[in-house]
Amino acid sequence: MVGEVMRLSRVLPALLVLALAGTSVFLDAQTTPLGDFDRHGDVGAPKIAGAAAYNPVSQEYTITAAGTNMWAQRDEFHFVWKRLTGDFILQTRVQLIGKGVEGHRKAGLIVRSSQDPDAAYADGIVHGDGLTSLQFRRSKGAITEEKQAAIKGADVLQLERHGSTFIFSAAKFGEPFVDTEVSNIDLGDEVLVGLALCSHNADVVERAVFSNVRIIRPAKADFVPYRDYIGSVLELLEVQTGRRLAIHRSPQPFEAPNWTTDGRALIYNSSGRGETRGRLFRFDLATRQPAPIETGTLNRANNDHVLSFDGTMLGISDGSGNASTIYTVGSGGGTPKRITSLTPSYLHGWSPDGKWLVYTGGRNKEFDIYKTASDGSGTEVRLTDTPGLDDGPEYSPDGKYIYFNSIRGSATMQIWRMMADGKNPEQITNDDFNNWFPHISPDGQSIAFISFPKGIDPTDHPYYKRVYLRLMPIDGSAPKVIAYVYGGQGTINVPSWSPDGRMIAFVANSGE
Repeated sequence: MVGEVMRLSRVLPALLVLALAGTSVFLDAQTTPLGDFDRHGDVGAPKIAGAAAYNPVSQEYTITAAGTNMWAQRDEFHFVWKRLTGDFILQTRVQLIGKGVEGHRKAGLIVRSSQDPDAAYADGIVHGDGLTSLQFRRSKGAITEEKQAAIKGADVLQLERHGSTFIFSAAKFGEPFVDTEVSNIDLGDEVLVGLALCSHNADVVERAVFSNVRIIRPAKADFVPYRDYIGSVLELLEVQTGRRLAIHRSPQPFEAPNWTTDGRALIYNSSGRGETRGRLFRFDLATRQPAPIETGTLNRANNDHVLSFDGTMLGISDGSGNASTIYTVGSGGGTPKRITSLTPSYLHGWSPDGKWLVYTGGRNKEFDIYKTASDGSGTEVRLTDTPGLDDGPEYSPDGKYIYFNSIRGSATMQIWRMMADGKNPEQITNDDFNNWFPHISPDGQSIAFISFPKGIDPTDHPYYKRVYLRLMPIDGSAPKVIAYVYGGQGTINVPSWSPDGRMIAFVANSGE
């Protein structure tokens, strides 16, 4: 088994198979770090001690706990925690194991002023009977209060602190968040944050598994876009289950991973500031190490780079000449060839036969979709001429359609498609989100895209927002959420499906 796992570690499927080989060791010492958390232990001295485990391969936390309740003036539960200051966002997907004994067994996210059983706190909790609520104790020894969420049976939880305000967001996987908020909860600047489980019965032990756990440090409220940056997290998303694996973190921001056609690597661009800004990197999935790609004098690559369908060529949008220009180079690097003479031009797709590049061009203060020969011969062909921003064009795998996002005729950005010659445009999505960057699965049956909230400028796709990655059948049926992400600009700007169509690579953001 070990030999087989090591062999598979060199290719894509291992990222899933290894989770089956990984083992979890239960720990009960409060001095023992656990995954991304500092420590864990019981609060309130439950009659039966709890325990916790972390599987570093599957990145899941498993907690067992007893405890009478988390309510009134005193709590008993098992707590996996990290000490934080300032604002933050906690995320998890939680599963209570088995039918349980008490309908009010509780699992979720919690922020406490201390480990004292009567400490002030705020939490986002799902109960065994499906009740989903924001609970809080305003001061030490006070009576617990509750705001019930307008949802039952949530399994995706998010708890955000913004000063003394706590926002609890909950969803059934596949659906958008439902928010519940409470203000004027002063827990002090330094708090304990993490995962909680309570059996609601002193003589009963319950068990829960927490996956997709994220501790996010959002951008400061006064950050200046394109001047101030926070770090990036490279993630792999299993499309059908929503399972996420964080595989690389860096305080230096990077963006927009392409998946190579052999399944062995990702290509992304470095952004922000510093010596590596504007460079392209190949991230090896077996070694989990990035290496720069040679692009000659080009050193301002943006997050619009695309591999050809056969994987032999790489198209680059680069601003070294002060305006984004499209170049091509061998996928292993080399001396780039300039393709577009007019700027700005932002590349988004190759035709399946490799003959055409499709891109967004800014011409005469209007952004439309164009195509041009990938060898640089001939002149560009304008495919859209409707007023309003058209962006993100990408060919379907059969070459019949070009999918794109457009503001035309709507107050929000929506997904459209047209024939490869620009004829017969038709709208694909129609909802309250701002939908960007449609990416078609290798089998041509699904569309993945990023959805920004309605409250932003629909012509913008900014950094550092609470966004969704959504999946929609190619027939235009209702989309479902497949990832709840803090990201935005640079998260999924480019085609990023794995070759077998099982996974998507993307970038989330978090400060230190």
